[in-house]
Amino acid sequence: MIFRRECPLIVQADRTVLLEVDHPSFQRVRDQLSGFAELVKSPDLLHTYRITPLSLWNAAAAGTEAEEIISFLEEESKFGLPASLKKEVEETMARYGLLKLEAADQGLILSVKDASLFQRLKELYPAEDRLVPLPGQRFRVPSRFRGLLKRELIRWGYPVEDVAGFTGGEVLDIRLRERTAGEGNPFHLRTYQKRAVESFYREGDATGGSGVLVLPCGAGKTVIGMAVMEKVGRATLILTPNTTSVRQWIRELLDKTCLTESEVGEYTGKAKEVRPVTVATYQIITNRDREKAALHHMMLFGKRDWGLVIYDEVHLLPAPVFRATADIQARRRLGLTATLIREDGREADVFSLIGPKKFEVSWREMEEEGWIAKAVCTEIRTGMDDRRRREYEQAAPKNKYRIAAENPEKLSILKEVLERHREGRVLVIGQYLSQLREAAAQLKAPLITGETAEGEREKLYERFRQGKERVLVVSKVANFAVDLPDASVAVQLSGTFGSRQEEAQRLGRILRPKKEENEAYFYTIVSRDTLDQEYARNRQLFLMERGYRYAVADEEAWGESR
Repeated sequence: MIFRRECPLIVQADRTVLLEVDHPSFQRVRDQLSGFAELVKSPDLLHTYRITPLSLWNAAAAGTEAEEIISFLEEESKFGLPASLKKEVEETMARYGLLKLEAADQGLILSVKDASLFQRLKELYPAEDRLVPLPGQRFRVPSRFRGLLKRELIRWGYPVEDVAGFTGGEVLDIRLRERTAGEGNPFHLRTYQKRAVESFYREGDATGGSGVLVLPCGAGKTVIGMAVMEKVGRATLILTPNTTSVRQWIRELLDKTCLTESEVGEYTGKAKEVRPVTVATYQIITNRDREKAALHHMMLFGKRDWGLVIYDEVHLLPAPVFRATADIQARRRLGLTATLIREDGREADVFSLIGPKKFEVSWREMEEEGWIAKAVCTEIRTGMDDRRRREYEQAAPKNKYRIAAENPEKLSILKEVLERHREGRVLVIGQYLSQLREAAAQLKAPLITGETAEGEREKLYERFRQGKERVLVVSKVANFAVDLPDASVAVQLSGTFGSRQEEAQRLGRILRPKKEENEAYFYTIVSRDTLDQEYARNRQLFLMERGYRYAVADEEAWGESR
């Protein structure tokens, strides 16, 4: 077996790839590897990636050929490639394009390039009107089955290339209001934002109009969404995680486009306005009066002739909205997210029902260009007193994490962090309300939770923006869409177990570029040798996947570093 010490990769037959962190080519190789493989774990010396069918299909949808991936792996591998993996990459990527869905006079046509697959599909759908065999290895597909069929086939390992196009939708005159200095806040599309829009739109041809754009928090995903709306020029339904996000979208639409208040509607628990551009929450769409009752607000999908549906934070899309999305495949669909990771494992549904990843820009690239703040990520580990340690060790497994996460010793470290960043504006974020109430009381800082009225939240956010409040203690309601550009420090006391989604959102709260020193500081305080530390290791994956160095320090060593 050939051994090349100078190469940074070890490629294994089980589709895992090991990457040396200290290798001079680490950053270049990592950036290329992340285009077709998923980060699994990231200890200090070796990062482990896994090549999955979905990661390969996303690469194929972006135009990457199997030969390019194999050539890259062969060039960078210490031991060469296992023959089985080379074959698997070729066969998996070859599946993308075997099935192509195209428009026809009556319904849709599914073309099948492989004869054995065509026969298998005939056997899978016998005597069903979902697939009607036609000459030339084709099937006629009723339009109503477009989404359902794509979801079923990808679950069986066969992604469908959907080029059937879209209905026009209600025409809407929407234009971005780009400004120059002297006309209010300067505003124009950045280069990567233009690239993202073009990658999605594709000049309006059948290969564009559905897919996901992956950009860091603070990269201006809302602006990109509005630029796509301008390109499409049709009535648009925008779905977001919460009411705060709805209001932010509406503010941005009225500020940065020619739309008037009469053309933009809010569809939430407080208002039910259906206008040419309507912004709604996932919660209201999936709300029901009682268990198993009908989802009445799902009718919003049919309230207007939408030409575009935007799914903000698409990684949070609830299952009922997936089902509704399966029924509206003739509408253009744009997903916006900072991460494609879903804790429920439904990434394949995003791929088949929203569309493949069309564009991604690395966090490092954004940081180097100054579009987001440079982030310094630190995990500080602290002990527990003897009484709490005994309580932890004797607790049932389901209770252990909360006992460790609410460790009172964390609050003394929190105060040290605030002392170290006396000039910064700080968000203290946590999962458990009792812990947050105690932190707010000790810091004499405002507390924002799900119980805080929307108007009161906005007042506190505005006081923070103006510098009248230096510290805000916030529950998970601040994970999403809180526009606080001057926040420079975030301290995480507890979280939703090992959620990498949440890590992305919390880091994103402090990444907007700063006026002076363009740096942000992200701290996670964990209880040493507990589930709290174990879950923190999983959350690290998101940060390491994006190229951040993640320092770990014991309480004593960190304190001495001042």
